[in-house]
Amino acid sequence: MKVFSTFLIASCLLLQSVLHAGGLSSEYYQIEDNAKQKEEFIRQMKILVDKSNEEIRKDREFITNFFAKAMPDAFRGLNQQNVGYLISLRNKYGIESLFDRDEYFKRIDVIPTSLALAQASLESGWGKSRFAREANNLFGHWTYSGVGLMPQNRMIGKTHMIRIFGSLQKSVNAYMLNLNTNDAYSLFRERRLIARNSGKAYTGMDAAKTMVNYSELKEEYNKMIKEMIEQNNLLIYDK
Repeated sequence: MKVFSTFLIASCLLLQSVLHAGGLSSEYYQIEDNAKQKEEFIRQMKILVDKSNEEIRKDREFITNFFAKAMPDAFRGLNQQNVGYLISLRNKYGIESLFDRDEYFKRIDVIPTSLALAQASLESGWGKSRFAREANNLFGHWTYSGVGLMPQNRMIGKTHMIRIFGSLQKSVNAYMLNLNTNDAYSLFRERRLIARNSGKAYTGMDAAKTMVNYSELKEEYNKMIKEMIEQNNLLIYDK
């Protein structure tokens, strides 16, 4: 019994260390020059953002092809494998009606790279925050599951925890899914759709105007995102 208890304790400690291990590369935190460190943060983050956006593009391509074939045939003779994947996308993106084409196109679309880079910088303190380093949490995501990091100076009566991610990539994926599904960002999605249908680019500066619900700072937060984009010339990554 004692041996089992010792093993269990060791396993729990190992699991905890794995869950709380995170952050950017060790080389990143050794960079002393502030400007160079920011450049490296943007470089590493852009790789993650590009990968997440590429997955969204694949989902959108599937939706485009699915409806292009299904609608002329009035949804008769559908490939069951494709229907199964459509169901998985409906569940993933929180779409009520399985064949609501317009809602798929509204929700399944890329996030402006400059917006993601700016918010990651703000929310994680350029990757140096405790949440980023211990929980791979780049965008300040909360959880009420009871599993996560306890926020320091959390107000009495609050029950939220800081969500722990298995990797930085999963944090970026969750951030993008949040913007694409949460009711708080419906204006973001509506304006993105209008821009796409008009053949116009939807940049991080445009999207920043819709982030009023992302932070308790409200309109001031929007201003902070815009300043982060401008000061670090992040709009070049939207091209």
